[in-house]
Amino acid sequence: MEILIISGLSGGGKSKAASFLEDSGFYIVDNMPAAMILKFAEFCAGGGGRYARVALVYDVRTAESFTELFHVLDQLKTMEGVCRMLFLEASPETLIKRYKETRRRHPLQKETDSLEAAVERERALLEPVKQRADFVIDTTGLSTARLRGKLLRLFNDEGEQGGMAVSVTSFGFKYGLPLEADLVLDVRFMPNPFYIEELRSRTGLDKPVADYVFGFQQTHDFLRRVEDLLAFTLPLYAEEGKTGLVIAVGCTGGHHRSVAIAHALTEFIREKGYPVSEHHRDMERDIST
Repeated sequence: MEILIISGLSGGGKSKAASFLEDSGFYIVDNMPAAMILKFAEFCAGGGGRYARVALVYDVRTAESFTELFHVLDQLKTMEGVCRMLFLEASPETLIKRYKETRRRHPLQKETDSLEAAVERERALLEPVKQRADFVIDTTGLSTARLRGKLLRLFNDEGEQGGMAVSVTSFGFKYGLPLEADLVLDVRFMPNPFYIEELRSRTGLDKPVADYVFGFQQTHDFLRRVEDLLAFTLPLYAEEGKTGLVIAVGCTGGHHRSVAIAHALTEFIREKGYPVSEHHRDMERDIST
């Protein structure tokens, strides 16, 4: 069982972090009192794996709560499994700007003379909690996508690649572009097996067709350049927080060239460690239409 306690400054990004972690398979519980955490952990441990990964969003705004929280952390670390704490913060200027944009009141503002004073007071109050954290993320200047990327690197079982699913699909330009495509590759410049009578009724998944398509140096040169492009861009897409990427490879009818190239690219992406699926939108269409 894995328990992650999420704490930090108000406006630091706790809610966004919880949402991203929920997408990664964590069961999220918001604002659970420290006194209940141990009981909840025991309940999760007996859940038969249903609650194998739990993230608890915990706000600590009074010094009296520190002793109880730290005692709970010490107890959890003796239990079977993993217990860690994530602390999110941001610069005072960033926190003030976020509160002004959302028009929300800071939780400590009613006890202080200004928003700036409330931000500084909370920062001082939570310093002991920050010191106990296993991970500290400063969200100043951090987009939501990059925050997601950081969380994936820290807490996703499959690493950052596991957080982005890649789909490679072949298609025929004569039937239109796939609407969901993020990246479109046009392979109509390659010699067309359609004009080889014994290959016409086959598809790019058949070895004779694939051998024909890859029998030309230009095919190998093209594939090498596309692989270089993907090796460079896939980690950047993942870091930016993209959850899905659709690569569409098109030829005239979607039977031969695009199918062979899409299949080869799928194998390359899989070797790079990304979850990838392969689809051939138009491969089963009647080739005479």
